[in-house]
Amino acid sequence: MTGRAPSKRAVLIAGATASGKSALALALAEELGGSIINADSMQVYRDLRIITARPAAAEEARIPHLLYGHVDAAENYSVGRWCVDARAALAAVARAGRLPIVVGGTGLYFKALTQGLAAVPPIPAGIRSAVRDRLKVGGIAPLYAELSDRDPATAQRLGPGDRARVTRALEVVLATGRSITDWHSEGMEPALAPDSAVKIFLDTDRAELYRRIDARFDAMLEAGALEEVRALSQRALDAALPAMKAHGVPWLIRSLKGEIDLAQAAEEGKRDTRRYTKRQATWFRHQLPDWTWVAPDMALGEIRRRLAR
Repeated sequence: MTGRAPSKRAVLIAGATASGKSALALALAEELGGSIINADSMQVYRDLRIITARPAAAEEARIPHLLYGHVDAAENYSVGRWCVDARAALAAVARAGRLPIVVGGTGLYFKALTQGLAAVPPIPAGIRSAVRDRLKVGGIAPLYAELSDRDPATAQRLGPGDRARVTRALEVVLATGRSITDWHSEGMEPALAPDSAVKIFLDTDRAELYRRIDARFDAMLEAGALEEVRALSQRALDAALPAMKAHGVPWLIRSLKGEIDLAQAAEEGKRDTRRYTKRQATWFRHQLPDWTWVAPDMALGEIRRRLAR
């Protein structure tokens, strides 16, 4: 050891669903005195421990885990809120003298953490629900037409087929009187400088990844995922909420309603998850090209080497 401060002050671990991120983070945290910070947009919801494969209670007891299960499913948790929470979590880990290990599969979280985010004010619940109700009744076309009138530059940039972003942009202009494009020019500073962290994406063989996804979904069902989803469905929450769209949840709700059998629900949940992993990989390659892709069995050694530099 040279006695100088380490150049890297955090480890960021991303990867596809079921690629082994949580196990790697736990091993690393135990070895190096780390605390684990969640960067998965579904594992934030307290209602969904099993179906989102959150770390088990025994694992959370071994190592400090932050930002897991701290949000109610009735909330529409945003990237901006996660950034605020993650900044506080990083500060808490630093005060404890531990290594922050940020782990998850939500690319937007990692991008915002290292590149910053536009500081769009919170949208009032009344405006959000009114826009979402209009989307359900009339579809995206009238919302896009109104966005074109109120914020033509953003409407032209997005196009009429981008339902999620058109809806968001209209909510912003209705709530603030300003274009979301303008808000994006006034951003939230990144909580971590990109060069201050080791950034690893677990590159899993596709066939092996699909095998893991299928096996994990079956294991989640055996562990009580259906009952977990039953309890969630009994809350009669808005189907557009993020928690209601977690992989497998919509299909299991349909099974509980008697619309399809459990075997079909499980197969559709597995298929949706497999498709999502393809989008995850493509997104990371294009949006975060400076990350290092490593096979899972090589990742721990690679992280050790990079921390030692």
